Amino acid sequence: MAKNFNSVSFTILVLVLMMASTGILKTKALPGVECPVGSGCLLPSTRVFSQECGPAPFTGTDLDCCKCCTDTYGSPPVCFAVVEGTDLHCHCYQKKP
Repeated sequence: MAKNFNSVSFTILVLVLMMASTGILKTKALPGVECPVGSGCLLPSTRVFSQECGPAPFTGTDLDCCKCCTDTYGSPPVCFAVVEGTDLHCHCYQKKP
């Protein structure tokens, strides 16, 4: 009985280590932030691109981008903001009509 238990424990340990080393356990959070939270623009299907905000490249976080968008364009119409692209621009989004 103890031998079987040790074999099972070892097998599970090897599987967990393999999954951790290959990145299977890693999850990627959705980029961006709702402006304000709960505005209903979290899913990509609920929003459209509106404007860019701030300097390029934008060196701040998604929250900084949200502040830039709402300060510049207001909320509404801005309901989502994200720093994206290879050149790191702050993109402001509004709800789909």
